[in-house]
Amino acid sequence: MPIDPTLPYDEANIFAKILRGEIPSKKVYEDDHALAFHDIAPQAPVHILVIPKGAYVSWDDFTAKASDAEIAGFARAVGHVAREAGLVDAGYRVLYNVGVNGGQEVPHLHAHIFGGKPLGRMIG
Repeated sequence: MPIDPTLPYDEANIFAKILRGEIPSKKVYEDDHALAFHDIAPQAPVHILVIPKGAYVSWDDFTAKASDAEIAGFARAVGHVAREAGLVDAGYRVLYNVGVNGGQEVPHLHAHIFGGKPLGRMIG
């Protein structure tokens, strides 16, 4: 069920639990600002999630409240993960869902990186 990004951060969300090590993940990258892991229900041959280590509900929340270092570190992590997954030459998509109309289901900012096949149009 889509979430309201204006609600306070929920420490019980699944990504917060993954960050705390309470739930395992198939990690592909980690640094001081971000953690990246394979999606458990992939929508493309490559489907990796990148999450910031800070408690941010959405892209809007993150860009309004995160430090410059956190924003730069997260953006660099997304690029690094795409390069390491070998997606740059063929192309890939980065998607942030925000709020109810955007289809956001987990109240922790996360970037979806999709690749490994032609992805078609964004909205049909």
